[in-house]
Amino acid sequence: QVQLVESGGGSVQAGGSLRLSCAPSGGTLSSHCVSWFRQAPGKEREGVAAIATERTSTYYDGSVKGRFTISQDNAKNIVSLQMNNLKPEDTAMYYCAAKIAPPGVSGFWCYGKIEGYPYRGQGTQVTVSS
Repeated sequence: QVQLVESGGGSVQAGGSLRLSCAPSGGTLSSHCVSWFRQAPGKEREGVAAIATERTSTYYDGSVKGRFTISQDNAKNIVSLQMNNLKPEDTAMYYCAAKIAPPGVSGFWCYGKIEGYPYRGQGTQVTVSS
């Protein structure tokens, strides 16, 4: 069973950048959907970005499009989320999650609720101050 470990969270001022990483302990992320979700206090968990690692096809929520970039490093077996121009409303616990993907799916196909993802990390906190 794939277990995921997130790293890279922290505290930054608005306009700053952070890079989150998601690595599996055991197993590989090839031929998977990998998504980043976030949950702010008092709010529902929401999808941020997704990648279909077979095709390197990505999809973003509108609130982060143009500011966040999800990418994969096949050599290191890591999926990263580069977050630029961070805003206070980006403050949340960020989680990565993965599921096996059928051949040929897109990042849009991968994007969805975390309930569809059997493999999840424990989360990493991102705090953006104004």
